[in-house]
Amino acid sequence: MENYSNKSIIHIRIKNFVKWIAPEKEKRDEIKRQSDEIRTKIKAKAEEDGLTITSMPYSGSFPKKTGLRRHYLGEQEIDGQDIDIPFVVKKDKETEFEPLIKRFEGYAKASYPSTERIPTKSSVKMSFVGTKLSYDIVPMFATDDPEKQILIRENGDIITTSIQKHKDFIRSRVKDSNEEDGIVLFNDCIRILKWWREVKMQDANGSIKEIPSFLLDLLAAKAYDKLGVDTTYPQTLANWFNYIASIIKVRESVWFSDFYKTPNLDSTKLWNVMD
Repeated sequence: MENYSNKSIIHIRIKNFVKWIAPEKEKRDEIKRQSDEIRTKIKAKAEEDGLTITSMPYSGSFPKKTGLRRHYLGEQEIDGQDIDIPFVVKKDKETEFEPLIKRFEGYAKASYPSTERIPTKSSVKMSFVGTKLSYDIVPMFATDDPEKQILIRENGDIITTSIQKHKDFIRSRVKDSNEEDGIVLFNDCIRILKWWREVKMQDANGSIKEIPSFLLDLLAAKAYDKLGVDTTYPQTLANWFNYIASIIKVRESVWFSDFYKTPNLDSTKLWNVMD
């Protein structure tokens, strides 16, 4: 395969494209300001209702710096960032009366009565007209381990997760990639994969299912752990796409030593992808 020069036209174009698809600094500042305001207001409503909020960490693509700038998908305007606002709640007698999602939907309504709210399987999505930003309010239960949380979905599924470990998972690879030769960063490659997904979704016109951002994060991490980054974007992407295509074709299990010494794979699944 041809090795690309850092002076090649395609590398320079992708380098400029990566800068363009990243959210503007002003938008990041606006997100932080508004998300902090949402935290303050909804926490106050929850505590008035008797809940104990133990933490409200940043989550989603915003703190990991893997989000996209606002853009259009066909005629639909897409925010480009997953802005999650988790509310980690102490589990006690005050949490037994009503599912957390319903309670937090009420807090969101009381705090922002004119703002559109849509309950999802594990959050309440709030869409603000003025800033054109959307936020997912994600109520979770605290555990004895401060780095682990319990997410209870609307259908009753119970998921143990770790917001901090998910952020560290991405940030550690960004840090490592920054120490390699060249300008290619791990999180910028995730942004390119996300933009590629948006283009494919538009071209498919609804005929294929959307690829979750979290799956793209994991596939990018698998490619990075195997191949690292080259000194140029086109060579890195060529290497990554070739490798990702090969593991998807044979349904090779995807897991990471960050979290497992030996993964507990599910033999009933067609493909195991584990964070």
